[in-house]
Amino acid sequence: MITINALKEYGANVDEGLTRCMGNEALYLKLVGTITAEPKFDKLKECIDAKDLDGAFENAHALKGVVGNLSLTPLYDPLVDITDHLRAREDMDYEPLITEILAQRDKLS
Repeated sequence: MITINALKEYGANVDEGLTRCMGNEALYLKLVGTITAEPKFDKLKECIDAKDLDGAFENAHALKGVVGNLSLTPLYDPLVDITDHLRAREDMDYEPLITEILAQRDKLS
């Protein structure tokens, strides 16, 4: 079970995340706990592997919103990067960003 201290060490802006949850620590921790099982991470990777930039954008954008609302900055930053590149439909190697996103997600386990 993730703790507030562990999230602070991870680099999350816990105060901001708690504010969005009206100071309800149990709710905040519950929501953060759902992130690692979020299927949109796998869908994002599958879309990138299939060169489906539209599908990848939809998944990245949705994840960015959820992660941003929880103020999970180390995960949010690469999601912002990939979303911006996908929005522009850039022909590039997305693998380093996917690797970083999944590594940051896994640190929340």
